[in-house]
Amino acid sequence: MIARVWKGIVPLEKAEAYGSWLRDSEFGLSHYRATPGNLGAWLLRRVEGDRAHFLLLSTWESLEAIRAYAGPDIAAARYFPFDRECLIEPDPLVIHYEVLESGASSR
Repeated sequence: MIARVWKGIVPLEKAEAYGSWLRDSEFGLSHYRATPGNLGAWLLRRVEGDRAHFLLLSTWESLEAIRAYAGPDIAAARYFPFDRECLIEPDPLVIHYEVLESGASSR
């Protein structure tokens, strides 16, 4: 299993709209989850001063499944017009990790 991690920072005044867009747009979580080979996706937000930090974490069956979603250069972040309107210094890279252990707490 492979974890794909993207991060971005937006001004606090755009945080609600951007979070909704990441969650609900055709390019957001629903698109990730609908892609064959996707095992799940999570959207996290942390507010720090006048900025909101977003982290989108998704898990995939394989690098091939990620390529089907992201294209041949899986390390290149994909940005759409609303991203460009909101993000402060968009990160050009997405990071991938091999998942060595996973699972929920037994609580």
